[in-house]
Amino acid sequence: MLVAVALLELHIEYAQSLKEKRMVVKSLKEKLRHRFEISVAEVGLQDVHQRARIGLSFVTGSRDLAQSLMEKIETFIDGNTDAVVSGFTSEILEFDEGDGA
Repeated sequence: MLVAVALLELHIEYAQSLKEKRMVVKSLKEKLRHRFEISVAEVGLQDVHQRARIGLSFVTGSRDLAQSLMEKIETFIDGNTDAVVSGFTSEILEFDEGDGA
């Protein structure tokens, strides 16, 4: 079993309030969940109005699928938000399924 995780940071230059920032973050989270069926959450910088940190994850059985999906997610983010992606890091973790005991 493979678990793919990513952490991205957004810069929302035009946001003048936390309300404006949260509208951008909420919209992106919903788009990602709907399009890719992944887990997405704002995981940091909640009180900073021009920056956001978002974590995302999904489980798969194939490393090739995980890498491909992560690339699609990164491309999707670039084209579906007014914010600038100022950082994106991802990792694919492998777990031994063992015998289940």
